[in-house]
Amino acid sequence: MSTETQSNTHTDESYSIEARDVHFEWDGMPLHYVPGQPMAVHMYNAMHLILPEGERAMSSALAEALPYIEDPRLEEEVRGFIGQETQHADSHRGAREYLADLGLNVEMGEKMEWMVDNVLGYKGLTGRARKAWLCERLGLFAAMEHYTAVVGNWFLVSGGLEANDTYPEMMDLLKWHGAEEVEHRNVVFDAFQYVDGSYARRVRTSIIASVMLGALFFSTARDLYRSDPELPKKKEHWLLSFRKSIKANAIPDAKFFITEIPVYLRPKFHPASFGSIDMAVEYLSQSTAVHRHEEQEQ
Repeated sequence: MSTETQSNTHTDESYSIEARDVHFEWDGMPLHYVPGQPMAVHMYNAMHLILPEGERAMSSALAEALPYIEDPRLEEEVRGFIGQETQHADSHRGAREYLADLGLNVEMGEKMEWMVDNVLGYKGLTGRARKAWLCERLGLFAAMEHYTAVVGNWFLVSGGLEANDTYPEMMDLLKWHGAEEVEHRNVVFDAFQYVDGSYARRVRTSIIASVMLGALFFSTARDLYRSDPELPKKKEHWLLSFRKSIKANAIPDAKFFITEIPVYLRPKFHPASFGSIDMAVEYLSQSTAVHRHEEQEQ
């Protein structure tokens, strides 16, 4: 077990990571909820298709890791993380169902379900083999969580969603999710370090995660763009539309899939050094979906 990060991680945070109940209202949202940026729309739609099942796989692996975790603070954070990821999956699934009614092809969501059940599950393994596969999955998910934190931080600090007149409800979903990704950015990494901590595994799984995530998001967004029911059959190439969305700051530059690898692989890297918890919590305190649920509960 690596202890490099445990000495300065769990006791530094004075707050608890807890799932926030939210309520989103999708009625009236157009299919192109980022006006004039169809490829940006479909990059975010890829999130709605990929993340619910990915977060289910992540939560399953973290739950499987809990018996190995004896640190009370880390155990508390893991349980809070699982709750937040469950809420994320449900919220993206709700957006996906609404967009499907508008004509969005949601077949990739079904493929992701198959992938989670047949590739990222525990496969019926026992003993050492089961723990080794758990460590491998934790390594993969720790790297993936770094990328989601990078994107989540972009949602909070770039101003790109606002500048491109993103439909308010979708903007709230993306920023709420992004803020919680920044808030719990260290949890999977710490669980991986606690249960395994192999640097060689961190290197290997980060490269696999980068290729896997990049391929999934680009191929899914490309296919959604090509089958978009509201775009003409003769339309500009998806890569050209993608470049326009980056130039308009409607989506983050995808170079981070490459540039963040050296950052993540620094021997002393820890996710707690990335992003602002204060900014994340500030947004979460004003999220429309959070307040709407609170008002409904009163």
